[in-house]
Amino acid sequence: MKILSKNGNELLLLAMKDDSAAKGDYLLIEDRGRSMVVQVYDEEYLSSQALIEDIVKEEVVNATSSESLHDPLNIGSLSRLVRDARIFRAKIRAAVSEGKLTSDVTWLPSRVESRVRRLRIKELDSLLGRSGIYPIPLGRAGDNEDFEIFAEDLDGKLTIITGKKESGKSHLSKLLVKTLVQHGAFVVVFDLNNEYSGLRWNRDGTPSQVHDRVLVLEPGKGLRFSLGYCGKAAVAGMLKNALDMPAASMREFFRIWDWMENKRTLGIEAIGNAINTWSINELVRDALVSRYHSIQQSRLFTDNSTASFCFEEAIKSDGAAMVINMGESSGATRRMTVELVLSKIVDLLERKAIPPIFLFAEEAHLYIRETYWEDLITRMRHFGVYTTFVTNQPDAINDGIYRQVDNIFLFNFTNDSDLDKIAKVSLADSDTIRSIVRTLPQRQCLAIGKAVCDLPMVVKVAAAEVLALGETKRFFKKRRS
Repeated sequence: MKILSKNGNELLLLAMKDDSAAKGDYLLIEDRGRSMVVQVYDEEYLSSQALIEDIVKEEVVNATSSESLHDPLNIGSLSRLVRDARIFRAKIRAAVSEGKLTSDVTWLPSRVESRVRRLRIKELDSLLGRSGIYPIPLGRAGDNEDFEIFAEDLDGKLTIITGKKESGKSHLSKLLVKTLVQHGAFVVVFDLNNEYSGLRWNRDGTPSQVHDRVLVLEPGKGLRFSLGYCGKAAVAGMLKNALDMPAASMREFFRIWDWMENKRTLGIEAIGNAINTWSINELVRDALVSRYHSIQQSRLFTDNSTASFCFEEAIKSDGAAMVINMGESSGATRRMTVELVLSKIVDLLERKAIPPIFLFAEEAHLYIRETYWEDLITRMRHFGVYTTFVTNQPDAINDGIYRQVDNIFLFNFTNDSDLDKIAKVSLADSDTIRSIVRTLPQRQCLAIGKAVCDLPMVVKVAAAEVLALGETKRFFKKRRS
């Protein structure tokens, strides 16, 4: 390969038939003791008007004449080599100084003397000094080399996994959850499709390595709380944010709460009785009664203390995942569940009763208020809630979240509006996003951010060891079987 031209931070490289590189591959340009790292983001034919005319002329001659032309100087083979020549478009990512990568690229490599070669993942990791104690094997990258990130790069970070439907988002998410649990982390998953329960089983039906550390809960069944355990702050957040209770009704509700708490009779049934007998305005009573019925229908609360869920007891020293299945819950119950869980987790973190947690939120825009997201990624991360959003609608996540994101795992997108959204707010340049993401096969992603030291990396995600649930159910597939 040879350098043809430079425009800004983009290099055009001439490649002949035997020169190979795929989108996302890294190349090292060496020139008189200096080195530059570039990444291929697109490939096209070498094209000029004269070359196109030659191709057309030869095709016309071949179509109109059956005689083979005499070519003693073998010019035809040289011409074919030229026609097969390609142009690699590459972005300059860094220079190499004293065996380390640096962003100080103030020199231009020679077109004549420079040498271009592919950069292996191990070489790139060595230049980056990328290492950690808790590896997460993602799959393959580069020339089919093993590739891993480290749990430390997700710790304290905001991560987004996005791509179109059935591109492999949940597959990667499950891999991250499973490995984090194996490393001793505590993970909470808001599961909309009831698919993360498969983490307990291998594909052959045997228990997985994290079988005993995955707790699957369903709101109103395994996940129920006592009012005393939740506390006034968590219940207030649920009433205000999930059930839109007016301020006047809130004040009366907590007058009832305080009165019952002083009498030590606080309970969900007792509150219902008190609402009906309390001396209040009828409009306020109607508001309280309607919210109370919503609470009763959710079955999220119980007066049986032994049936009340306790986060502190669910945490295990060797790691645990709490999967909250919300696929069969109503929209109101989902919002109530999320408000209660997050409020209680933050309360426990403030009191240092539990360690920091990793939160995985599938399609969070369906159950988390937009105004609540800012709180989730700013205030909560300081307490120790490290969020990963998993969605196929990148435009559902507001720009404020993208500006604070630390890692993005991008799967295939072909829709221009989705690509525009990602390209505007992504951690990588728009040319790389638009070209690479549009052509990614299933279960391949473009990793961007702290996890890859801010160098975009195309990764083929490893096959899942655990049971794959949540796949689209098909009518005709069942009939064929």
